[in-house]
Amino acid sequence: MSKDSYPTGVEYHGGSLRIWFLYKGKRVRENLGVPDTAKNRKVAGELRTAVCFAIRMGSFDYAAQFPESPNLRLFCPGKKDITVKALADKWLKLKEIEISANALNRYESVARNVIPRIGGGRLVKSVTREDLLYIRRDLLTDYASPSGGRSVSTVNYYMTTIAGMFQFAVENGYLSTNPFYGIKPLKKARAKPDPLTRDEFVRLIAACQHQQTKNLWALAVYTGVRHGELVALAWEDIDLKSGTMTIRRNYTKLGDFTLPKTEASTNRVIHLIEPAINALRNQAQMTRLGTQHHIEVKLREYGRSVTHDCTFVFSPQVIRRNDQAGHHYRVDSVGDSWKAAIRRAGIRHRKAYQSRHTYACWSLSAGANPSFIASQMGHASAQMVFNVYGSWMSDCSQDQVEMLNQRLAGFAPWVPHGEVSGK
Repeated sequence: MSKDSYPTGVEYHGGSLRIWFLYKGKRVRENLGVPDTAKNRKVAGELRTAVCFAIRMGSFDYAAQFPESPNLRLFCPGKKDITVKALADKWLKLKEIEISANALNRYESVARNVIPRIGGGRLVKSVTREDLLYIRRDLLTDYASPSGGRSVSTVNYYMTTIAGMFQFAVENGYLSTNPFYGIKPLKKARAKPDPLTRDEFVRLIAACQHQQTKNLWALAVYTGVRHGELVALAWEDIDLKSGTMTIRRNYTKLGDFTLPKTEASTNRVIHLIEPAINALRNQAQMTRLGTQHHIEVKLREYGRSVTHDCTFVFSPQVIRRNDQAGHHYRVDSVGDSWKAAIRRAGIRHRKAYQSRHTYACWSLSAGANPSFIASQMGHASAQMVFNVYGSWMSDCSQDQVEMLNQRLAGFAPWVPHGEVSGK
């Protein structure tokens, strides 16, 4: 075959090879998406010959041969058969460029748990609403699992995630309707915040065995930052003179530096109260003059990143001076230090995330504006504060009355008693 010759029915178009053939009286073209090389021309010619033979024999399945072809709308509408496993693989691959690596990891975990229950080899169009309701029940009451069944929140998340996958199937012609339609989330009680009391906080700090750990949890409670933001904090983000701390990055459980969780969280300026400043001043003696590292921070746009210069505020090497200690903490390590301090202090068990709730609850008790608290914590609006802490706020009504008495009693206008009749 000469350099410029093509097999019958093979042609070059738009940077790649395509084939053409006659099907049901129409001349159709299918782009193969491969570069124009001698080897690829030969393979394309063989494919075209096989397609033409299958058409003549009456065995050609257009959807099976070209599952992504726009021509399917003409020749076999509504017949894009695909298995549940194939759909999941396709959906996750396309989601990769839309969401963060951390979110993709969660989606993949959901798929690993749910797809085998549906049946990876089943055709998507065979899945019914009843099947999904039984699967939801199984997820909730799977007592064979180590946890003895998943929480309502977890099950709702699993169902919502897979519902998105089936909606993708509807939008791309694999299904006419989504079998998840009409399945409502399971009802669940909103978990109340469980903040530390002031006495418990004092005991927690006293139970920390190293000054750096004391500084870390003091800063966590007095600022309400997320733990991924805490371990990614660098001295380049802090201005002790003005008493501010800027949250520029987050560290994920996958080991990636990313932007903070939401747009409202990114580059937010936290105004430090005096105990937080004191904790940072104490910590500065240990790490302020440490090594500066060039850190790749992934942006929200797929494939893009920036470099941050970071002298990390909290360094494992302060406590463990060996080659195995990294330059910054992992999120799991921070949680482990919380658990250890809780046990040593003899405090009722709480998850480490309660450090964030403690900041919000203490701030509300002190009379701080919910909008200010929301901005400090990285919420888009005060609505999140009301949603999460509304019930807790009502429990503190007496504290609010006492605060108002202290602040308003001194300058409230005097209301004279009404005159007594007959005098």
